[in-house]
Amino acid sequence: MKKQILFFAAIMFCTILHAQQVISLWEKGKMPNSKGLPVTDSIANERQYVVASPNIEVYTPSKEENRGFAVLVIPGGGYARLAYVVSGSQIAKYINSIGGTAFVLKYRLPVSPDLKQREIGPLQDGQRAIKMIRSLAARYGYASNKIGVFGTSSGGHLASSLGVYTEDFTEVKDSLYSYSYKPDFLVLLSPVITLADPYAHKGSRENLLGKNASPELVNRFSTYLQVTPQTPPTLLFHANDDKSVPSLNSVFFYTALREKGVDASLHIFPHGAHAINLTKSPGTTALWMPILDCWLREMGIYDVK
Repeated sequence: MKKQILFFAAIMFCTILHAQQVISLWEKGKMPNSKGLPVTDSIANERQYVVASPNIEVYTPSKEENRGFAVLVIPGGGYARLAYVVSGSQIAKYINSIGGTAFVLKYRLPVSPDLKQREIGPLQDGQRAIKMIRSLAARYGYASNKIGVFGTSSGGHLASSLGVYTEDFTEVKDSLYSYSYKPDFLVLLSPVITLADPYAHKGSRENLLGKNASPELVNRFSTYLQVTPQTPPTLLFHANDDKSVPSLNSVFFYTALREKGVDASLHIFPHGAHAINLTKSPGTTALWMPILDCWLREMGIYDVK
């Protein structure tokens, strides 16, 4: 009997794994900004160090709990790796729990030798992912105009980049080209925003721009300097004791948003360190999850029925 239970448990586990759909962002041979080098995925300790084929991994809520919105979840990792579990699939599962469809982005890292232009590689994959998610709205049952991004740490830098840039970097003119690449809302958790000293996360800056980036390039990719009135509504979370990415990063972005008249909300908690997560959030920091839920309703992203 015990063997039967274990057998059926194994079947269920395999079924769940196979049900988790992974969708490639680019057709083979049509990925922009690629030298065509034979790179292969590299994964260790719940981190991905090389992304050979950028993709989105789909996490769906039950039909009964689906509230008709979607979120592109962007893992951090200093642009050197992707922490695709703690700031990827774990966040996606939380999005499911409040009724959203989540897509975890596996994007090319700027340190990849395959990239022709390192600093735009992640941005190309992010914009392509949003276009693809819009095209999948009917399949997964969410509104095509209620698609946001959730980024942590350097993933927050990429998420904020998707919100501020007005240029389409995707290049490939296929069936997805006409879809909008701009997200409808942003959620930024411990985000890297400025790439200039003294408040930059130097590892993220060097991995994205190189060690000797010009002041012009640093300013171009310091996302608070690129905010426009068209930047989408934004919710920011940070901890004051974040020693990796100072909380002033979120303050800079919030201030720029308000100066441009963009709807924004900023929450800085006393504790939580870097990349506030789901299960080890001390004291008031644990409030970030119910705040997100309430904010989405407040912004009209979904209604409680």
